[in-house]
Amino acid sequence: MNTLQKVDVLVVGGGHAGCEAALISARMGCSTALLSLRMDQIAKMPCNPSVGGPAKGIVVREIDALGGQMGLTADQTALQFKMLNTTKGPGVQSLRVQSDKIAYAKAMQNELLSQKNLTVIEDMVTSLVIENHQVKGAVLKERGLIEASCVILTTGTYMSSLVMVSDHVTESGPDNEPTCNTLSQCLRDHGIETFRLKTGTPARVLTSSIDFSKTTVQPGTPEFYSFSTMTQQILPFEQQEVCYLTYTAPQTHTIIKENLHRSSMYSGVVKGVGPRYCPSIEDKLVRFADKDRHQIFLEPESRELDTTYIQGFSTSMPYEVQEKMIHSLPGLENAVIKKYAYAIEYDAVNPLQLKPSLELKMIENLFCAGQINGTSGYEEAAGQGLMAGINAVRKLRNQEPLVLKRDEAYIGVMIDDLVTKGTQEPYRLLTSRAEFRLLLRHDNADQRLTEKGWEYGSVSEERIEHYRKKMKQLNDLKEEIKNVHISIGNESVNELLHTWGFEDLNEGISLYELVRRPHVSLIELAHVLKLEMDAKTARQAEIEIKYEGYIEKAKKEAERLLKMDFTKLPENMNYDEVEHLSLEGRQKLKKIMPATMGQASRISGVNPADIAVLAMHLEKRRKGRNT
Repeated sequence: MNTLQKVDVLVVGGGHAGCEAALISARMGCSTALLSLRMDQIAKMPCNPSVGGPAKGIVVREIDALGGQMGLTADQTALQFKMLNTTKGPGVQSLRVQSDKIAYAKAMQNELLSQKNLTVIEDMVTSLVIENHQVKGAVLKERGLIEASCVILTTGTYMSSLVMVSDHVTESGPDNEPTCNTLSQCLRDHGIETFRLKTGTPARVLTSSIDFSKTTVQPGTPEFYSFSTMTQQILPFEQQEVCYLTYTAPQTHTIIKENLHRSSMYSGVVKGVGPRYCPSIEDKLVRFADKDRHQIFLEPESRELDTTYIQGFSTSMPYEVQEKMIHSLPGLENAVIKKYAYAIEYDAVNPLQLKPSLELKMIENLFCAGQINGTSGYEEAAGQGLMAGINAVRKLRNQEPLVLKRDEAYIGVMIDDLVTKGTQEPYRLLTSRAEFRLLLRHDNADQRLTEKGWEYGSVSEERIEHYRKKMKQLNDLKEEIKNVHISIGNESVNELLHTWGFEDLNEGISLYELVRRPHVSLIELAHVLKLEMDAKTARQAEIEIKYEGYIEKAKKEAERLLKMDFTKLPENMNYDEVEHLSLEGRQKLKKIMPATMGQASRISGVNPADIAVLAMHLEKRRKGRNT
């Protein structure tokens, strides 16, 4: 077999994980190839036409802070910007954009094709070349062997995938694309455990066939918000699209219940486990039988298309049942279905077999990222792709991997959950998964990660200079606020205080101290005090001032809980030699082979007594080496 090409890093799959992995690898100076079944399908949005949302939006900010691309492209191609949970605390606020799915994919494809050190190849991987537990390259269906020092698998839902509508099953990837039926078997042949997962997508209908007068308008947020700190301009609010809200009706529930046996999920066709937090509409009705109705959002897909995505209405019912279901929704009585819903089942890799760097423990230089690791969502995939790309490059340079801690990033929470706890269903990031979510906010992603990205080589000089300039502006503003004194008798300030439920000032106070009060707005105070300040910088200053005490408390708690993450465990640790471990604890430690004591402490089934025993064993080992 002739070698066609040799690269430092080969990325298999052109989804959101693959795009980030390939771009960051190339930007860090490695010769990189991105392999995709079809060039025009790279970075497509096979499900919801949006980026961000609770927790996910913060992940996009983190990707941007580390030098990734998703945030920039989402900002450039958004149809609507909406900040979620604005009535709640900053720890759960996050941005969501309604994306133009056609524009997004084209913009990302252009970014890939113009990137130095990066080659995009149309082909399918049939198997990997693995020798002595080390990956050496891949065999392509059309072009033969391609050698690679590192391989990153970002295959999404394309490994041995089956598309299901009722009892009709087709060997296919999303949208009738080919599926790869040999790659997961190749992994199993080399000792990698795989399992089946299931996801699905709703129908799309012609926008022109919807009666929006029977729905509720869902506008975006008029203030300037963006995923990327580098974004200077977004689509003006007046030009942004709106979404709409409708609900399932009693007739909808009747149709679904009468045909439940015809759903792929309930007829026994589906073998894989579906997503808990994004279930099909029939699964919702079964699991939440007490609910009279369910929210359904109508979202535009692209300005190039006359199609609307029916968010929350995923199903695998037969086509004729889908038509009845959709026509029972208020506003969609005469809707014309452009694309029917379906379920898809595919192979994933058990993520407990991964190191925190996303490299497989059993096969050196082989990394996995995205849905192959058991996750769901574009954002979770992109975050993993970025980390796998960074760590593949660092592995080739014999450098320590970038492993983000749970108090540093939602990406760190996600990867730690996957490699420590594993998953039996498509994993979705939630704010509730992060014990330090007050530290992991939308507004401070760059403060948490950009200097680290610069240290580890993923952040450009332009970005680090931009960040440091921003931080100077923020710190200067906070100092300025401390020096602004408000005297008693300031009627303009007192009028504002009344609107927030406070009495008149009875003594002088600094602007800094006044902003610490609940509900007090820095930007509104600046307006009446005739102070010039940038709105974005003022928003961030206000959060840091108002929540200063809570943030410091959270930092101290994080430091206390994460001290064990600095205690590394030997890669070749023999847990059979550790006396007095519980049976379950020993089994779990042997299976997962945690990298640190902190990771060991978070493994389900490893109890505090096991950790104490392990700590004593390590101390004995240390003393033994020193004698």
